[in-house]
Amino acid sequence: MDTFTGAKPVESEPGARRGGSVGLVGAGISLIVVVGLIHLIDAPEDLEEGSYLGFLFLANFLGALVAAASIYRGNRWGWVLGLLVACGAFAGYVISRTAGLPGLGVEEEWLEPLGVLSLVVEALLGVFLAILARPTKEIRTAEVGSSAPDIRQGGR
Repeated sequence: MDTFTGAKPVESEPGARRGGSVGLVGAGISLIVVVGLIHLIDAPEDLEEGSYLGFLFLANFLGALVAAASIYRGNRWGWVLGLLVACGAFAGYVISRTAGLPGLGVEEEWLEPLGVLSLVVEALLGVFLAILARPTKEIRTAEVGSSAPDIRQGGR
C-alpha cells in the first residue's frame, strides 16, 4: 500500500501481475472474448455448408478463450495468442473478400454487420496491445541534499 495516497498497488489485482492496469486487462479480455463469440455465432452456417471455414471459426473461438484465460492469469503469452487470433481473423476477412480463400469463392459483401463488428473489435484489441506494449517513462527524483547533477527532479 502506498503510504502517501493509501492506494493499493495494481500488481495485487488478478490479471495485472505482469504489466497493464486492471482496466486494460479487463478490456483486453472482453475484446478477445467478443472476437471469439462473433466467430462462434458464424460457425454453424459454414459448418452446414461443409466448408473448412466453420472449423476455422471454431478454432478462433477456442483460441480466444485460451487467450482470455491466460491474460486473466497474468501470462504475457495470452496477449500474444490474443493478437494472433485477432490478426488472423482480420487478415482472413480481408483475404476472403479480395483474393478469396482456397476452395471458396470471393465474398462480395464487405459490410456484413458481424464482420464489420469483428473488424472493429479486432482493431481495438490491437490498440490496447499497443498501449500495453508502450515503454514506460522512468522518473527519478533526487534526494534532499544530493549533489548528483545528472539526476533530474520530477522527470522534467
